[in-house]
Amino acid sequence: MELTDVTLREGNQLPGRSYSVREKLRAGRALDELGVPYIQAGFPVTGERDRTAVAELAAEADADVVALARALPSDVDAALDAEADVIELFGPLGDHQLGVLGMQRSEMLTSFRDGIDRAHDAGVAVHLCLLDAFRTDDAHLVAAFDRFPDVDYVNLADTVGVRTPTAVRARLERLSASVSLERASVHFHDDLGVATANALVADAVGVGKADVSVAGVGERAGNVPLEELVVASTLAREETFGLDPTRLVPSCNAVLEALSETVHERKAVLGREATRHESGIHTAAMLDDPSTFEPYDPAAFGGSRELVFGEKTGAGGGRRLLERAGVTVDEEIVSAFLELLAERGPVTTDEAIALAGELRAERDGA
Repeated sequence: MELTDVTLREGNQLPGRSYSVREKLRAGRALDELGVPYIQAGFPVTGERDRTAVAELAAEADADVVALARALPSDVDAALDAEADVIELFGPLGDHQLGVLGMQRSEMLTSFRDGIDRAHDAGVAVHLCLLDAFRTDDAHLVAAFDRFPDVDYVNLADTVGVRTPTAVRARLERLSASVSLERASVHFHDDLGVATANALVADAVGVGKADVSVAGVGERAGNVPLEELVVASTLAREETFGLDPTRLVPSCNAVLEALSETVHERKAVLGREATRHESGIHTAAMLDDPSTFEPYDPAAFGGSRELVFGEKTGAGGGRRLLERAGVTVDEEIVSAFLELLAERGPVTTDEAIALAGELRAERDGA
């Protein structure tokens, strides 16, 4: 399964966000260095900022830079002017969304055809995104695959983030009887907290591409977090989607820094607390074998773990730290060390060993 990173476009649609060209370029470069094959950099018809960001990133990135466009001549022309590598046309085929637009399905299909032809006449590849696809009748989705065999991917969007893994699997497996899922792409939102699980299901049934974003940055509850999907898939079946796993955490952090975005401290993979441990039972065991209470080695993805010692540290952890500091261990010094940790903590492993060394020096001096 290939990946399209949509952080730059989806994040820019969050309330209060307005990424500059410089911010988008810095973030786009970090994604490109990570090896993401497609980067959706903007929506050029919205203004010069997105047109410039798409054009400049497309000129330098190894990734294919994607420009978003409605199935309108003005949108397609703006994307062409930005010299995007790929134009992703979007629009609905479901009754509800068509009703909002005041369009008939036949009109939308004609608009899709005209937009695809306009892009292809200019020599640009096209992806087609069907809004609210997971609430659209199967027959209309199949018709799009059949009617537009000349688009590389048909992107099925769960626009309102309402589908769960069971429903996603059932829908995709039904569609697989009529279309090649290798041409299908998926776009999930995390409103129910299952976007990553949905993307993993899509990969498992053979979908060809998925949209992701760093830390899930995107509208409402966000999108499939790039880092979660990569880590989960790597652990499950050693599939990294062509990315360099050792650059994952640094690259994602570089994107967030470029865009002045932050993550919650307990956010999976990227949050500070995700690889930080203080529980006495945990840290005591992890001094000998980190995998005892850790799902993966953070270093495999360019991250790091932090063991913290203080009032929660137990006798077992205290003994191991003292032994690492070369201290001859007995109950008296363990008790004194735990009191010192409670007083000075929380401290890192190196700091705790240094404190153990202070106790040894005091004992030797005495």
